[in-house]
Amino acid sequence: MRPSTIVTFLLLACGGARVGCSPSPHDKAAATADPDIIAFIARIRAVDNHSHANSVAPGDSDQDALPLEVIFPFEVPVQLRPDNPDWLAAYQALYKYPHADMSDAHMNELRGAMQGIAKEQGDKFPAWVLDQVGTEVLLTNRVAMGPGLAPPRFRWVSYVDALMLPLSTKAEAATSPDREKLFPLEDKLLQRYMSNLKVTKRPPTLDAYLETVVTPTLDAQQKGGCVAVKFEAAFLRPLDFEEVPASAASKIYAKYAAGGEPSHAEYKALQDFIFRYIAREAGRLGMAVHLHSFNGPGNFFRAAGADPLLLESAFNDPTLRKTNFVLVHGGGVYSSQAGAMLWKPNVYLDMSAMTLLYTPAKLAAVLRDWLTQYPEKVLFASDAAAFGPDMGWEVAAWIATKNGRAALALALTDMIRHGEVSRDRAEEIATMVMRTNAGTLYKLGLN
Repeated sequence: MRPSTIVTFLLLACGGARVGCSPSPHDKAAATADPDIIAFIARIRAVDNHSHANSVAPGDSDQDALPLEVIFPFEVPVQLRPDNPDWLAAYQALYKYPHADMSDAHMNELRGAMQGIAKEQGDKFPAWVLDQVGTEVLLTNRVAMGPGLAPPRFRWVSYVDALMLPLSTKAEAATSPDREKLFPLEDKLLQRYMSNLKVTKRPPTLDAYLETVVTPTLDAQQKGGCVAVKFEAAFLRPLDFEEVPASAASKIYAKYAAGGEPSHAEYKALQDFIFRYIAREAGRLGMAVHLHSFNGPGNFFRAAGADPLLLESAFNDPTLRKTNFVLVHGGGVYSSQAGAMLWKPNVYLDMSAMTLLYTPAKLAAVLRDWLTQYPEKVLFASDAAAFGPDMGWEVAAWIATKNGRAALALALTDMIRHGEVSRDRAEEIATMVMRTNAGTLYKLGLN
């Protein structure tokens, strides 16, 4: 999309000069977006810290380790429902959809346009999407990369929860109806990782498992272009990864290596130990560690387990200080707690998911809190993913990028008007958030 077009949509998203962000602690009057700040942000070629972009492979089975369709049906927030006007705006921008409604006849026309562009672009379709939304580099969270997702524009973030689960997960899966469906997917992924290494059975000791499965898997991912590893652990357990002695973890592993069901307390201790081992290895290899931290989704998701404060023990571990952590989705309802974790020297936050689930005004209030603390550790991200028929990842990317830029404009305008930053500093912060913070974190070598 041309910068002038982006500016037009951002002005609409910010309500021109009429819609403001949430009241700041200094002033209950709503701030309004400055058109010059909007225009500046629209011109930044972004680095998107988190997405689930699809390859052009039919079916694309490597798109997600825990595809949420396995726990359907569950309710989705208003912002993700098909009648949200943002979807219509995205269709109009991406596919030149000429209508102001989504009737069946018109949607058939849209589907034809979508299929036509996908066919015309072929393997270049993912890069075409980035060009439309003004993104230079997209980090995509996948089991494996696929056709159309080549570097330098697409960078891989792998999944590593399965490596924490070397023993039987039947008892863990029984803790909720959602987990009953999710844990078998992790078991399957671990078998895939072991098969890749030609490891045919569970090693007899924890040391052997770490040496022959965990470290070689991480090594292979790093050599395959992986810039970060991702834990979706909050879907499976709370984020309180405590320090556990190697001797205790080894005894638990050895007790059940040949079979049997560890107790919940035993398995948690083993996972806690392996989590820190993976994090240390990721740091050694120069890969960041991404952590899902957001409320929902699903009918049985335990929101309290996603509180970023639960990670403080791990963040305070001196042996993990060479590892950079990113709280993906910025904590959601725990965004203030996530902000408190910015004080840790190796913790970053991104705004993904909130760019889809929050209005720009609501997200602006979150960003303002973070940017008044550590702006050099705040990252733009979309969480672009396919959300259903006619709601592909490219449409979500357009909406999330538009909302993220609009929210940042609102937050920075408010900071300028309260004398907290100069205009030059606001532009510097905008560039950091949208581009250079991630460029530095992942050593992307951006100009």
